[in-house]
Amino acid sequence: MTRLVKAELLKVFTTRMVWGMLALSLGFTLISLAALSILSGQEGVPSITESAGAIALFSSAASGLVFAFIIGTLVMTGEYRFQTITHTFLITPRRERVVAAKLAACAVVGAIFGVAGMLLSAVVAVPAILIKGGSLSVIDGDIARVGVGVIAAMALYTILGLAMGSLLGNQIAAMVVGIGWIYVLENLLVVLLPSVGRWLPGGAAQAVFGVAPPIGGTPYLPAWGGALLLAGYALVFAVVASTTTIRRDIT
Repeated sequence: MTRLVKAELLKVFTTRMVWGMLALSLGFTLISLAALSILSGQEGVPSITESAGAIALFSSAASGLVFAFIIGTLVMTGEYRFQTITHTFLITPRRERVVAAKLAACAVVGAIFGVAGMLLSAVVAVPAILIKGGSLSVIDGDIARVGVGVIAAMALYTILGLAMGSLLGNQIAAMVVGIGWIYVLENLLVVLLPSVGRWLPGGAAQAVFGVAPPIGGTPYLPAWGGALLLAGYALVFAVVASTTTIRRDIT
């Protein structure tokens, strides 16, 4: 199994796409960090010298969730698009082992995206907070929780991308549906039906981050509840990816 995971990681990191997605993810994080730093303390925006503002600043590391999702879709749909899936299954006939390796590789890639985002956030956030007269320890409980949440959310959304790619098979369709969900439907549900939105993957991630309640006043789940919900989603996505891949006719 270890060799299969290494092989999947090699496939991912030898493509230019993953580095492009990482750069875009970090770019979105940087934009979010800059916006929060500039607007700090203005109406509706917490000061970054306060706990809520610092948490919001560090949670910007998850701004590129959609790019982790896209990488997940490519891990599976790329195999179907370029017809390498047949060769993959000929080498490893037990499809469940292939799926397990892809899931593990996606979790690793997502975690790397999360770590990179947190490092960038620390590089920008710490000086910004100090310049504005605040104080902060990046190893305190709140920031550590945000870091764990960002890494877990990135890993989850990469696995979600793999599940979506396995379910639809088509690369473009999987990305369009996923991006529509992340940027449109999920955000609408959080705004219009916050009692529903807090149970979605994005709501679970926000709960772990410990950010302010969504619009509408309905609070997010407690941090431990969000973590359990994220783990539950990851399990469901893994089952979907496994079931659809094992049963699909690739001829």
